[in-house]
Amino acid sequence: MKEQIQAFIFDLDGVITDTAEYHYLAWKAIADELGIEFTRAFNENLKGVSRMDSLKLLLSQAKDRREYTAQEMEELADRKNKLYQTMIEKVTPSDILPGINELLSEIKRRGIKLGLASASKNAFFVMERLGLKSEFGAIVDSSKIANNKPDPEVFLKAAEMLQVDPAYCIGVEDAVSGVQAIKSAGMFAVAIGDREAFPHADLVLERTSQLDFAQIATAFASAANGN
Repeated sequence: MKEQIQAFIFDLDGVITDTAEYHYLAWKAIADELGIEFTRAFNENLKGVSRMDSLKLLLSQAKDRREYTAQEMEELADRKNKLYQTMIEKVTPSDILPGINELLSEIKRRGIKLGLASASKNAFFVMERLGLKSEFGAIVDSSKIANNKPDPEVFLKAAEMLQVDPAYCIGVEDAVSGVQAIKSAGMFAVAIGDREAFPHADLVLERTSQLDFAQIATAFASAANGN
C-alpha cells in the first residue's frame, strides 16, 4: 500500500515555512491604525483564512462598528498585503522549517509528486524565496480558486494539476480549516500541532521535525486497509 501514495500536498505557512509572524505584524499595523485591539491569541483565528475574511474578523473586534465600502475593504486588505510583502522579502532557504527538506528529498527519491495548497496570494513569491518553487509540480493559491479552506477546492485543484487521485494523496496542514479541507477532499490528513486541536486528522505530529516518510506511509497504509 505504501507505493500507492501518488502525491504529497502541503500547506505553506506553518508547514513549509513560518511567515505567521509577518502576517501578525502586518495585521497588527492595520488594527493599530483603526484603533482596534489585536492580540496574538486572536491572530490564531486567522490561520488558513483568506485575506478578506481575515480582515472581516479583525473588523469584528472594533468597539465602535462602522460599515466599510467594498473599495475601503479592498484598500485595507491591499495595504496589509503590501506591508506583508515588504517583510517577506527577508525570507531565505534558511527559513524552511525543520524536517521539511529531509521529507521533500525522500518524497522526490521515491518518485512521488509534490503539490502546494495555500490560502496565501503570495505563495509563489515565498516558494521562490525559499528556493522550492521548481520542486513542486503544482502550486495553488487563493488567486486560482473560488472557495477558501475549509472548502476542499484548493487541495482538489492541486491534485487535478498533478493528475493524481485524491484518495492517494497525503495532505499536510497546521490549521483546523486546512485539515477539514483535506478530509473533505478525500485525502489522508497529517496535522502539525496539538493533538486535541485535530480530532479528525489521520496523523497528528507536534512539530515539522517529526515528519517522517516511513511513519506517514505506514499510517496511510493502515488507514487504507481499514485498520
